[in-house]
Amino acid sequence: MSDDVRMTAWVRGRVQGVGFRWFTRANALEIGGLTGFALNLDDGRVQVVAEGARENCHRLLDWLRSDDTPGRVDGVTEIWDTPRGGYDGFAIR
Repeated sequence: MSDDVRMTAWVRGRVQGVGFRWFTRANALEIGGLTGFALNLDDGRVQVVAEGARENCHRLLDWLRSDDTPGRVDGVTEIWDTPRGGYDGFAIR
C-alpha cells in the first residue's frame, strides 16, 4: 500500500472545450486503479488529481504529455504527495 501516491498535474495549452477532461477520465479508467478528478480552471488550465499506484499515475502523466490528448498541450507541471483518499472513482468536475 505504501506505493500508492497522489499526483496533481496542471495542464497548459488548448485543453478546455475539446473533451480533455472526458478523455483524461477515460484514460484513467483504462489504466485502472486510479481515483481522482479532472477540473477546468478559470485560467484555462486543466487540473488533474490522480491517486493510486505510482506506476499507474506515471502512465496517466505520460499520456497527459503525449500527442494523443485532445486539443494541444503546451506543458504539464506536476507535484507528488501521499494519497488523501475520499474519491469515489475518477470524476469530471
